[in-house]
Amino acid sequence: MKLRIATFNVENLVSRNVYGPRRRPQTAPALAMFDFADPAMRAQAQASMAMTLEDDDRQATALAIAETGADIIALQEVENIGVLAPFMKHYVHAVSDLRYGHLRLLSGNDPRGIDCAFAARRGLVADEAAIVATSYAQASFASLGVYDPALARFGIGPDDRVFNRDCLEIAIDLGDRELTLFICHLKSMGYAADGRDQTRILRRAEACAIRAIVEARFGDGWREANWIVLGDLNDHRFSIGPGGEIVPTLPSGIDPLFEDFAVDVTASLPEIERWTLYHRDREGPEGVPVEHHVQLDHILVSPALAAANPDSRPQIVRRGLGYATPLDPTHPDRSIAWLSTRADRYPRIGWLRPQASDHCPVAVSLTIPKTRRSDRAESVPDPG
Repeated sequence: MKLRIATFNVENLVSRNVYGPRRRPQTAPALAMFDFADPAMRAQAQASMAMTLEDDDRQATALAIAETGADIIALQEVENIGVLAPFMKHYVHAVSDLRYGHLRLLSGNDPRGIDCAFAARRGLVADEAAIVATSYAQASFASLGVYDPALARFGIGPDDRVFNRDCLEIAIDLGDRELTLFICHLKSMGYAADGRDQTRILRRAEACAIRAIVEARFGDGWREANWIVLGDLNDHRFSIGPGGEIVPTLPSGIDPLFEDFAVDVTASLPEIERWTLYHRDREGPEGVPVEHHVQLDHILVSPALAAANPDSRPQIVRRGLGYATPLDPTHPDRSIAWLSTRADRYPRIGWLRPQASDHCPVAVSLTIPKTRRSDRAESVPDPG
């Protein structure tokens, strides 16, 4: 059996103003051009503009999902099923040959209420009971054995929750084979200049927790089981600087997932082609902004799946990114790099907005080997 698997951080797929009742930063540029004497009129114009921008964004998001052609897709930054279901119906199904159902979403720990979600093409399984979702949002550092005393400086104790958002386990019974996904959205690096260094220990604990969950879930047979860790891991192991320079960025908070554990499907691509997010630091040497292309979004497969798919070739979809993101990291002049890639965007894409997301979907086709059910562990870790 071959399945196409994808992951995509869809960037705030919500039904409310995720930034708070009075903050809609995406509307600020256009509103700045007008003078509203009546605050109520300004609020009405802002709400109308926000809905228009959201529609444009979601048209592009849907096109990106359709381009992956995925049978199974892991999503991050989704508010709830009440948002996901109409988005699939009215946006994705309008542009895709695939129809998605089997939706799963469980509430995690994110303070903005954006969670991990799952969708699969209709008919993937005949019985909804064949897909079981388990959240580890309640799991503590102590329960998974990943507490580092250095975390005390953040005011974090052993009994606190390890996941900043969640690790959402999706176990799929495909009849003569099984596939288990661990959909993750790890701690953000933040926007401070030293944010990545300051938060690395938190992502490392999360990565160790994911590893502990997988190893406990499958016992001694974890290497032979069909499992995938995927999602927005919010850290990188190298960056691509101006001119295409590859800069190692180790240590990384996600190193435990790479060290004698999982296999990154994008390893078959040159490093220059693996990036999924463009970041422009506000301040750099001598006041010049520093630009980086980095890979935050990953599909990490078990050793068994890697062995069964030695020639897999992943796809990274970038046509939904705003024009402010240079699609060619090697271009010598970033200020005009977007000019050479205008034909590589979806209709209605803007400079910063509208866009599908600030992240790129990653997709790959995988052959799923038959499962020897006797290899499954008798017990699974307590999710908390």
